Amino acid sequence: MKSYGQFCPVAKAAELFCERWTPLIFRNLAMGATRFSEIHRGVPLMSPTLLTQRLRQLEEENVVERRRAGNSWTYHMTPAGAEFVPLVLALSTWGQRWARRQLADKEVDLGLLVWMIESGGWPGAFGDRQTVIRLEFSDQPKAKRLWWFVNSSDKCELCLKDPGFEVDLFLTSTLRDMIYVVRGDLPLLRALATGRLEAHGPARLRRALAKWLNLRPHTRIKSQRADVVAI
Repeated sequence: MKSYGQFCPVAKAAELFCERWTPLIFRNLAMGATRFSEIHRGVPLMSPTLLTQRLRQLEEENVVERRRAGNSWTYHMTPAGAEFVPLVLALSTWGQRWARRQLADKEVDLGLLVWMIESGGWPGAFGDRQTVIRLEFSDQPKAKRLWWFVNSSDKCELCLKDPGFEVDLFLTSTLRDMIYVVRGDLPLLRALATGRLEAHGPARLRRALAKWLNLRPHTRIKSQRADVVAI
C-alpha cells in the first residue's frame, strides 16, 4: 500500500481503505461474502492473484481475519474492519445521489448483477417453502439468457443451469433494465406496469418480489443528476 508520508489519521486510514478495490472488498464482506470465490464474484475484474495479495495485506493490518472452514478458508471483518462499513454505506449514499447516470456499455455487468441479487436479496420473502425464480435476460445470448435462484427460508442459491425444480416465478427483462431496477433508477412498480420487467406466477409471489429483491433504502435516494431522469 502506498504511503502519503503523513502522520495525519485521515492519511493513515486512507492508505488502507482507499487502495483500489479495497472498498469493494469491504462491501462484499458486509453483504455476507466469506469465501474467496464469493468475494471475487463481486469484483470480477480484479485478478485472483491481486485479490489474494489484498486479502493478505488486510489480514496483516488486522482489519480482516481468515478462518479455517473444513479444507478451505473463509474471510471475515475484525472489529476494526467492521468500522469501515459506515464508510461503505456513506459512499453508497453519495454515489446514489451524485454519481448515477445512464449506464455505459462497460458497466452493464451481468455477473455482478446476479451476484448482487443472490447475496443481497431476502430469500425468506416467499415464506418457508422452497421457491424457485427463473430470471430471463431477453437481450442476452442463449448461454447467458437464463438464470435460476433457489430460495429457502434463509438462503438464496444461484444456479447457472436448470436445477430441475418446478419454477414458481418467471421474470423477464433486459439486462440494462434489471440493473436499473436493482440500482433504484427504475421503480419496480413502473417496470412491471410498463413491461420493462415481466413477472409471471402466483399473485402472492409477485407481491413479494420487492421484498425478495431487498431494494434497500439507498434505492430511494433521489439522484441529483439530470441525465438519470430519462431512465
